[in-house]
Amino acid sequence: MQIVADLLTATEQCGQEGIKVTSLLTQANLSHSRLAKFIENLTGAGLINKIEFDGKNTYVITPKGRQYLESYKRFHDLAQGFGLDL
Repeated sequence: MQIVADLLTATEQCGQEGIKVTSLLTQANLSHSRLAKFIENLTGAGLINKIEFDGKNTYVITPKGRQYLESYKRFHDLAQGFGLDL
């Protein structure tokens, strides 16, 4: 869940311009194959959208992705309030 939240946060911070795979790899500190699986799951769940331009993929967060991220942050804060580490 933390990796998903990190990927969504990185995508959200880039705004409407989106984020490229290379930047996601750097920020998430994942291998390319592992990141590809996460991206496939995130796009399949409708949390991010893939935009292809000049043969390059860019990813933008969807409203559903923002909602997931906000819910995760609230849950994370609540868990920390009870002294639980996620």
